[in-house]
Amino acid sequence: MLNKKIEGLIAAPFTPFDTDGELNLSLIPQYYASLKKNGIKGAFICGSTGEGVALTFNEKVETLRAWTSLTKTDDDFVLMMFLGGTNVKECKELARIAEAEGADAISFTSPYYFKPSNVVQLAKCCREIAEAAPNTAFYYYHIPVLSGGFFNMIDLLKEVDGNIPTFKGIKYTHEDFMDFLSCTNYANRKYDMLWGRDENMLSALVLGSKGGVGSTYNYAAPLYHDLINAYNKGDFELANQLQQKSIDMIQLLGKYGGIATGKAYMKLIGLNCGEFRLPVSNMSAEKFENFKQDVNALAFEGFKSSN
Repeated sequence: MLNKKIEGLIAAPFTPFDTDGELNLSLIPQYYASLKKNGIKGAFICGSTGEGVALTFNEKVETLRAWTSLTKTDDDFVLMMFLGGTNVKECKELARIAEAEGADAISFTSPYYFKPSNVVQLAKCCREIAEAAPNTAFYYYHIPVLSGGFFNMIDLLKEVDGNIPTFKGIKYTHEDFMDFLSCTNYANRKYDMLWGRDENMLSALVLGSKGGVGSTYNYAAPLYHDLINAYNKGDFELANQLQQKSIDMIQLLGKYGGIATGKAYMKLIGLNCGEFRLPVSNMSAEKFENFKQDVNALAFEGFKSSN
């Protein structure tokens, strides 16, 4: 079981598809090598960026196995498997498979159709799923903007503390810095709090964050390594400038249609992951040319990930 806290960057990989929208798992060895080359410490697969909600059960298993075939013997790379957030029974089965296949951690988010009424019910879901993989670290995935689970995570930690032995921490993708700090300090800083908003990394570093999970680490890892190094050296002006560069880059996601823009960035580093599945929209060829011009204006070549 993963017993140490995670430090450094964990990428949230895009699930690669071919031109027919089917899994293109043959790309994953190259993808994994790229992450390693760029100093990425692990991968959070089948999450929001990985379109887990758009994958079938079997596709999730196939994707998991494609990654674990590469990572289960790599002690320096953490593989985290996102299980889902609507079907607890399915999440339990995926948890069992993830443990059998050698994933380092599993993750679950608040059910977002039939929603838990309070953190007690949410903790019950976490406990039942975690028990299905008793030898694998469990992380809750807090992303209320998508799940609707607007609970204070400090309340969840109080509910699970001592009741779920494998509960190791939270992937925190929200902007409530008060709650994040309270979780970080809870129980003598027992839990691993992984920051999930790339555009707010600097603020999280100030609060003691040591690890983060993000989509833009896939294609701009050097930018964030430089930001962390600048902060650690006390060069706050440089850290400020690098965070602004991150924000400028991320704002292009909104300009060109949202999350699918990340796959356009991936094309620019030489990893064609295809397009997003419906209901997400993808940019046209004409918009892609405009996108490339905007990316060049950011001097992307100077901080993009190498392949």
